[in-house]
Amino acid sequence: MNSHPSGIAVRSVLLAGALALAGVVTPGMASDVGTSMSGPRTFSQQDGAALFQAVCQGCHQAEGEGAVGAAAYPALARNSKLASAAYPVYTILQGRKGMPSLEGYLSDAQIATVVNYVRTHFGNQYADAVTPQMVRVARESH
Repeated sequence: MNSHPSGIAVRSVLLAGALALAGVVTPGMASDVGTSMSGPRTFSQQDGAALFQAVCQGCHQAEGEGAVGAAAYPALARNSKLASAAYPVYTILQGRKGMPSLEGYLSDAQIATVVNYVRTHFGNQYADAVTPQMVRVARESH
């Protein structure tokens, strides 16, 4: 029998930890996140920097440098993949590799503001702004 946790279980634990650290769920609620990703759990932050700190920083690190350890978290700093505004939008909506989808946790406006923040900080200089309407179209297309 394989004793390694499944990728889904690992992602659920990571998301539960991130939500608990952000104050979105209380310690008693964190166990619920591992069994169900549905429900009214959302982030209240509206500012790109605050959203990055609450949602992204735990994995991608304070300066967007990424990390390698129990899992690999890609650097957002000086990341040429961010040149395409659609890339981070779809990554947040759909998830990617070990990152779970945050579609049910963030509004279109929140996704737009955190994407714009990441694309203009950490050595990134992609000035073409993402709008909530662009996120809505991306959300509806998948």
